[in-house]
Amino acid sequence: MIAIVVTLACNSSINVAQIVDSQPASPASNAAPAETAPTVVNAADHSPLPHIDSKRAFQYTREVTAFGERYIGSENHKKLERYIVEHLKGDQVEDDTFTADTIEGKFPVHNIIAKFPGKKDGIIAILGHYDTNYPLRGSGYVGANDGGSSTAILLEFANQLRSRAAEKRDGYSVWLVWTDGEEAVKSWSATDSLYGTRHLVEKWEKDGTLKKIKALMVMDMIAADDVNILRDDNSTPWLLDLIQKAAESGGYQSHFDGIQTPMEDDHLPFVKRGVPSADVIGMPYGYNDVFHHTPQDTMDKLSAKSLEIVGNTILETVHLLDQR
Repeated sequence: MIAIVVTLACNSSINVAQIVDSQPASPASNAAPAETAPTVVNAADHSPLPHIDSKRAFQYTREVTAFGERYIGSENHKKLERYIVEHLKGDQVEDDTFTADTIEGKFPVHNIIAKFPGKKDGIIAILGHYDTNYPLRGSGYVGANDGGSSTAILLEFANQLRSRAAEKRDGYSVWLVWTDGEEAVKSWSATDSLYGTRHLVEKWEKDGTLKKIKALMVMDMIAADDVNILRDDNSTPWLLDLIQKAAESGGYQSHFDGIQTPMEDDHLPFVKRGVPSADVIGMPYGYNDVFHHTPQDTMDKLSAKSLEIVGNTILETVHLLDQR
C-alpha cells in the first residue's frame, strides 16, 4: 500500500491518518457490507438549523493545546483526561480502559464515552482522538489541530446535546467518544495505530453495541483556517452524501469538496465490521500538508469559523439521521 507521508527533519516518516493510494484494494474490501441507507420519505422539515458556540469551541481548543504534548503515557495526557471528564460532570460517562502492548512497550489507553440517550432505538456515534503524536515527543509538538480540535468539538457537541435534552432527545441516542491511542508509537501500520478504536470495536461487538450503531462519524483535524474536508473512499458513501447535504443546508458545501482518497483513521475498525462510518478530516493541512505532524501545528493556524462550519454541519447531519 502506497502512502503519502510527512517526512520530518529527523528523517522519520510519521502519519496520523494515512492517505493511501487509491489504486490498491481498500483495507475494508473484505469487510461485511455496510448498511444501505434506508429510503424514507419525510414531510418537509422547517426546523431551524443547529448551531454550535464556535467561540467556546475555539477556547476549548486553546485550553487543550495549552497542556502541551499529550502523547499516551505522559503526565499531560493524564491531565487532559481529567479535563475532559470534568467537563462531562452530570452526564452519563463510561470509561474503556486497557493496556496496549506496543513496539515501544506497554501503555495505558483510556477511551472516554459520554452517552446522551434518545427515544429512538439506535445509536449515532461521534468520535475524535485526544492523544498527540508519540514519536514527536520532546519536539514541542502540541497538536492544536491534530488532537486539539477533535477534543474540543466533542466537548462543544456535549454542550449542545446537554442543553437540548430535558430527559431523552427525540432522535437516536448520541454517544461521544474521545478516543485514545489513535497515533502510532513508532511508524503507522495496521498494528501500530488506532489502539483505542481497535479495542473498542471488539468490546462493542461482544456486548451487542455494534449492531445498534446507525452511523459513526470521526472528527479529525477540523479547525484549520478555511478548512476543506476531503471525501474518504473508505467511508460509507450514503453517509458522506448525507454530510454533504447537511453542509449544503448551512451554505458550507465549498468546504466539503476536498480531494477524494482512501483514509486510514479511527473509523476503519468499524468500517471493517460493516458499520456505516465517515471520516470527517480536513487535509491537506497547509500547502502540501506542510503543518501536519510538525511543531508548526499551532493555534495560529486555526479558526473558530472552521469549527463552526464542521460543528454545525455534523449537528445537522445528526438531525437528518434522526429523521430516518
